Amino acid sequence: MRAAYFAFDRFPSSKGSAVHIGQMAAELFDRFGGGLLGVLGGGGLPRYQREGDVEIARFDEQIPNLIDRAEAYSHWVARHLAPHLDTLELVHVRDPWSALPVLGHRHKVVYEVNGLPSIELAHTWPQTAPATVAKLRRLEAHCLEQADAVVVPSSVIGDAIRTMGINPEKVFLVPNAADPVAGASSVPRARPPGAPEHYIIYVGALQRWQGVDVLLRAFARLADLTDLRLVVCSSVPERRAKPLQRLADRLGVAERIMWRFTLPHDEVAGWLAGAAVSAAPLTACPRNLDQGCAPLKILESMAAGTPVVASDLPAVREILGEDGRLVAPDRPAELARAIRILLEYPGQARAMAARASGRVPTWADSRAKLAEVYNRV
Repeated sequence: MRAAYFAFDRFPSSKGSAVHIGQMAAELFDRFGGGLLGVLGGGGLPRYQREGDVEIARFDEQIPNLIDRAEAYSHWVARHLAPHLDTLELVHVRDPWSALPVLGHRHKVVYEVNGLPSIELAHTWPQTAPATVAKLRRLEAHCLEQADAVVVPSSVIGDAIRTMGINPEKVFLVPNAADPVAGASSVPRARPPGAPEHYIIYVGALQRWQGVDVLLRAFARLADLTDLRLVVCSSVPERRAKPLQRLADRLGVAERIMWRFTLPHDEVAGWLAGAAVSAAPLTACPRNLDQGCAPLKILESMAAGTPVVASDLPAVREILGEDGRLVAPDRPAELARAIRILLEYPGQARAMAARASGRVPTWADSRAKLAEVYNRV
């Protein structure tokens, strides 16, 4: 094998990260005539499978402690890498757990940074000790310094990497993307089976930094719009939504919310296209500010021709520009007001969405930029 791609993420899955992995890995394997894809498994996925010239191996050990699991995964990567060290030319990784075992060999390494665990952990595992976070920060810096190229999906993340002292000449922007939805500009747009007549939508996971609680409080302020519904298309199982469902009940909006869990990604576009507004209420936390983010939910909403209301964060502003409604994060009243304005002026909302849809990079565009990075290294 001449190429390998490793990611400490489940693949495939309904998460946006799986969409990104699928596109980036396809570019790598198209270029090198196949290769090895090493990812997380579980959930009934096979440990090994072959798709054409691509061998897929999945790490599925159930280790409760995140750091222990990550270290075990790193050893697993090293074992799967060893038989191919004489032939590998390029290895693409997404995280330090994947990067550490692939560095120091004859092949080139492209490190794709979509987030920094030293920042993410404070939000996903708040009990993490400061000493552990400091060690992670040193591990990240080592991997970034040793990689031949660093790929980032937004300028905000790129700036965060450069402030760590990483050579700016090896940091390359390969933006997230979304392919156009057929008929995205048509009016009216078809609704998925079972969809409400009139709804706004949230797509994505349910971590606190996603701000879904802010959206629920904003939706409660739209109670006078009795025909309006909120559809939550979440990439996680229903059990993770229980706190938010209890909040919806306390706010008196539970009966007006439709929940869809682990929805296959190919069905999301239809739900987006049928919505009056798509909301991305990201919070103003270090996870979204210090390292930035490049939410696929926003790009896919734009590609579907759906008006977007989102938090006014640097990385979001980079994607939306003036072709969406930006509101102060963590402000339910402002979010509700922005949604109401778009609903009251549908003509202006559609015009804004049409401008936005013309600005979305396609996956072919992003893959071409990734190919340029491969050429460079």
